[in-house]
Amino acid sequence: MPLFEATDAEFRFRPWLIGGLFLAAFALYAVDPHNAGVSLLRLAHGGRFDPNTPPGSLELRALFGVGALLAAAAALLRTWAAAYLSSTVVHDVALHADRLVADGPYRHLRNPLYAGIILLALGMAPIACRLGAVLLVAGIWFFTRRLIGREERQLASTQGASYQAYLAAVPRLWPALRPRLPAAGSAPRWGQAFLGEIFFWLYAASMTIFAATGESRILKWAGQGTLVAYLLVFTLRGLKRRRSS
Repeated sequence: MPLFEATDAEFRFRPWLIGGLFLAAFALYAVDPHNAGVSLLRLAHGGRFDPNTPPGSLELRALFGVGALLAAAAALLRTWAAAYLSSTVVHDVALHADRLVADGPYRHLRNPLYAGIILLALGMAPIACRLGAVLLVAGIWFFTRRLIGREERQLASTQGASYQAYLAAVPRLWPALRPRLPAAGSAPRWGQAFLGEIFFWLYAASMTIFAATGESRILKWAGQGTLVAYLLVFTLRGLKRRRSS
């Protein structure tokens, strides 16, 4: 199995594995009690930043505010992408390679949904401990890259020359400022897209409140509650799909 290609089990259980990476990153506070954001500011200040600075301090709130903006960008990008798909496809346990979507954000980058997850990991990294931040960013990037490899191989086998042309024109994860393909004329469906990505918007909202108030309990309970709710919905969808098939 190639390094950058997920197995069937990895793809099927990807929400659980991604959620597990987020949980493991914050659980590492038990091993490394030093906040990554504080450590980053200490590095920027040449070690002169007080490591006991509370989360409500202006500089830390500004840093966490940048994280909240990244989380909001992740939610927006994923919603834009989901508007040209279907939420049932986005969150399905099965791999859909029966058609190629090349409209909306897919004209700028091939994997906006996975890019959104990476943006969320980058946004939440300053809130984690130092080891947790490394695990979160590196782990999410590596796992999403494996998922992308799996999808690319499947699409190449089903879409043929059209997909090879798409690969050559549109970058994988780093978006092109200008669209690399003409619009296909698909009509976005924003309502179902927003509902499908509501969990990412809740993450962005909780991080925004945390950055504004410095109240870590809000982020802790809102973040954990959102993750549990998402995994529950994903599990119920999977059970429903099995019963109907």
